[in-house]
Amino acid sequence: MMNIRPVSDLRNKYPEIEQLVLGGEEVFLTKNGYGSMVVMSIEQYSKLKDAFEMKLDEADYQAETTSERLSHEEVLSKLKNLNI
Repeated sequence: MMNIRPVSDLRNKYPEIEQLVLGGEEVFLTKNGYGSMVVMSIEQYSKLKDAFEMKLDEADYQAETTSERLSHEEVLSKLKNLNI
């Protein structure tokens, strides 16, 4: 379940937000009722970034070693099926 909080909670309830993100949850912050940012742990961010970098490296390798090319629909479909 998505954890959506007003951005003021980051200031007023920091320990509570910290416990959530250190427990593995992302916290979605809103400002004036609109999405503003996402807070996540450094570990979660690192895993996400590493997964994207790995996939980009795989794509670079594939582009260098094969003539296969994918349409943007095929790429988006494959991205949606990633288990990160």
